[in-house]
Amino acid sequence: MANSPQAKKRARQNEARFQINKARRSRIRTFLRRVEEAIASGDKEAATAALRAAQPELMRGVTKGVFHKNTAARKMSRLAARVKVLG
Repeated sequence: MANSPQAKKRARQNEARFQINKARRSRIRTFLRRVEEAIASGDKEAATAALRAAQPELMRGVTKGVFHKNTAARKMSRLAARVKVLG
């Protein structure tokens, strides 16, 4: 339990930041799931559109510190490769 005033403030800030990051992470995962679903359905047009929508969201997550840049790059690369294979 935080005892000093600054520790109490940090605890409040950490909780607020956690909630913001949780929402941001959830939003990004939703965009990635849409790409996965489009790939699973075999619709290249929808998959490409979903990938284009997901990319800026994922990069925004990197900027905001939710994901590491290499993690985001790896996810985008793997999704792009899977979309490219679709006929």
